This record gives sequence, structure tokens and C-alpha cells, in this order.
Amino acid sequence: MPSQNCYTVGFNMVIDFPKTRGKFTENQKLSDLTWLKVGGPAEFFFQPADLKDLMNFLSKLPDSTSLFPIGVGSNLIVRDGGLKGVVIRLGRGFNSVEFLNGLVVAGAAALDSFVARKAADHGYDLTFLRTIPGSIGGALKMNAGCYGKYTSDYFVSAKAVNRSGDLVKLEKSDVLFSYRNTDLPTDLVVVEVTFAPPLGEVDRLHEKMRLQKEKRDGEQPTNDITAGSTFRNPCGYSSSGAVNENHNLKAWKVIEDAGLRGFTMGAAKMHEKHPNFLTNIGGSTASELEKLGELVRKKVFQNSGIDLQWEIIRVGDP
Repeated sequence: MPSQNCYTVGFNMVIDFPKTRGKFTENQKLSDLTWLKVGGPAEFFFQPADLKDLMNFLSKLPDSTSLFPIGVGSNLIVRDGGLKGVVIRLGRGFNSVEFLNGLVVAGAAALDSFVARKAADHGYDLTFLRTIPGSIGGALKMNAGCYGKYTSDYFVSAKAVNRSGDLVKLEKSDVLFSYRNTDLPTDLVVVEVTFAPPLGEVDRLHEKMRLQKEKRDGEQPTNDITAGSTFRNPCGYSSSGAVNENHNLKAWKVIEDAGLRGFTMGAAKMHEKHPNFLTNIGGSTASELEKLGELVRKKVFQNSGIDLQWEIIRVGDP
């Protein structure tokens, strides 16, 4: 049965939220939902049961209520004061992967690694997704990439639900891809992405991904509490994985050159294994992690004149 959601917020103002069939809660701990394990609560949290539930909710959500969709929280710092308004997280019902006429259609909640493996099972090469932490919706919004390949390279179209509750189709010209970014509105809820990848032999694709994962595990702190790469590469492109690749303008290299490999501030650390990985070594706060990141930006600029840009999204109240 749909639930009615009436809540009193600041100055005794009552918000009458739409009825839902999915999960709707107040003061949801977001530290449980982000890879860095920090952050205050979401004022309201909604996990829709399916597309119809999402569309109905957004069509009736008051315009005055802010909205922020999240994925699996792999590239996110939620500040300690939490997020006002409604945080939406897609789950079951949005994680399917289908194959049709040379296209791969993936739900926004499907994990990148899962999509890569399923695509390989059917002879489609989306292997660049295998080692990217996160879900397909986030991969689209951030134009995620690895080994010199990007989401934009294989993107055909996407479906999303806007603030009016309308299901809209996004073509490539609507997205405006750039390095580690798109211009998609932050309150647009992506629900599905369609790719047109090249074909490959199933065994070779799986072997390629095995080697990629082996390389990543050898170079990155995959078992620690991180959010993946902290800063965008100042060179403006992803590592290609080539043996002779020039690393001089990679984020990890300029951080290392500034003497910050393994640098610690409280329980926040730039990892010694890969200095572009901001790490919670146990009990850190969002404030501490962000302060360390800003210190790194300052020190790198002083050392090299390079103004590092955050790749991790930082949101919420201090």
C-alpha cells in the first residue's frame, strides 16, 4: 500500500509529500551509504519501488523542496551537516541489463563492474567499466572513464525523470560531455543508459578484464575506505594503461611531487599506495577529509602552479 508522508520542517512548516510504494524515511544516515563512511543525514530519503513510483513522486514533489539523486556513494563526500530536502537513491527495479540489436541497455542503479561483465558474456566490449567504482547513472553524470575510454565514447541515449515527473529521452547533444563531467542538472534522475559498444570474443573480453582488475589491485588501495580518484588529472584525460604513458601531468604525480604521498591529517590520509586516493583510515569526518583535500590543492599549486580540480563531488551543509 502507498504510504502518506506528512512531515513538519523548520518554523513548523508542514510538507505533504506524495504517497509512495517505495522506502521513504526521515533523517537517513548517509554515512552508511557512502564509500568514505562520512556525512550527516538526509533530511528525507526516497528509494522508489519502480519507475512509475518515481515519476508519481516527482510530479507531486513541492517545487520548494530540493532534490539530490545519489548512486552507490562511491564518488561522494556528504558534509557533516547532511543534506536538506530529498535524497533519491535507485535500487531494485533500476538495475537491469538488456541486449537489443547491438545495443546494451543498463539501468542507472546497475553497478559498472556488473554491466561490464554481463556485456562481455554477450560479446560486447564495455571492459573499461570493469574497474570503475559506482553505478551507471553516476558513470553518465561524471562521464566516467578508464584506460583511455569514456562513457561518452559508447553513449547512444539515456532516459531520465525530471522535476515535473516526466520521463525524458536524452540524446548525446543533450548531455554535453567533457572530461569527468557533463552539464546534466543535479536534480535530473537518470534511470537508464543505452550504449553501442564494439564486439569482442567472450573469453578475450573476460581475460582483458581480469588483467585490468589485477593491475588496479596492484596499484590502488581497493580494500581501504576511499572514494576512488580524488582529483581530476590536470592533463585532461584518463590513464590509458600503456607501458610508455607519460604520467607527468597526472594528479597522483603532482601530489607526489609536492611531498604528499601518505600525508595524514587526523584520520584522513592521501594513501601511500596511490596518493590521489583520499582515505578514511578510521573515524574521520567529512570536514577533515575535505580540509585535507584543500590542503593538497594548496600545496600542489605552491609546488607546481597546477590548480587541481576535485573529482569527488562534495555536497551538503558543513
